[in-house]
Amino acid sequence: MRVLGRALGLLLLGTVAGCAPTASVKVMTFNVRLPVDKGFKSWEARQPVMVATIRDTKPDIIGSQELFKRQGDDLVRALPEYRWFGRDRRGGEADEHMGIFYRTDRLRLVEQGDFWLSDAPEQPGSMSWGTDLPRMANWGVFETIGRTPHRFLFVDTHLPHRDKDAQARERGIALILARLPEIAKDLPVVLAGDLNSEPDSGVYAALSRAMTDVWTAAPRKQGPDATFHDFTGQPTKRIDYLFVRGFTVKDAVVDTHHEGITYASDHFPVGATLTFQ
Repeated sequence: MRVLGRALGLLLLGTVAGCAPTASVKVMTFNVRLPVDKGFKSWEARQPVMVATIRDTKPDIIGSQELFKRQGDDLVRALPEYRWFGRDRRGGEADEHMGIFYRTDRLRLVEQGDFWLSDAPEQPGSMSWGTDLPRMANWGVFETIGRTPHRFLFVDTHLPHRDKDAQARERGIALILARLPEIAKDLPVVLAGDLNSEPDSGVYAALSRAMTDVWTAAPRKQGPDATFHDFTGQPTKRIDYLFVRGFTVKDAVVDTHHEGITYASDHFPVGATLTFQ
């Protein structure tokens, strides 16, 4: 049954890059889990599973969270068709990144930038609203490679995680939405992230007024509704999302791939195929 479910997921996302038309783009959000665990949860154990997940589904672009530089470098070493970029949450390279990975045979990076979710968005490492860690958004403008290029904005973020951070999450997403007109310049937009917010939250309500949740909009979808499973394979919370504007959602997948007891992360990635309107 696991093999059959896996096959269905791959069918939705497609297994061959050349099968995806120029007017479409395959996107993913993936909280990769920072490399602090031991045993079957360690990065050394999880890395091959994550590589297999990405290699099988072949997303054109991935927004990651909790990424450390050595993890990003490990992934592109194993998957040389990808590159990644992004500063860490303190403005350097030693801490967690919102790294954006993209396939260089499918996409060209036109412009990139970042900002912090605080009252001083241009100050690296800045914190506001009672958060215990800096939070940020990383973004890039991309152009598809093909006969008829299409441009779009991809934004990646990770909102505060504590129960008492609800107001900070709402203010953070409000800042991102307020910035979109300036950086998107009327382009289609993908917002990827671990939002640490469930669908009954103020964050979800604000995003739903401005953008489309690919999971609810997808005419075809595969996988569980929830995404956070804490290495158990049994997800309990839906906190990872892809929101879009200016795209039609073709399909969506929550990928549950694992090798024995080893999962790529404590979160399942969310993927979708989008077509340009």
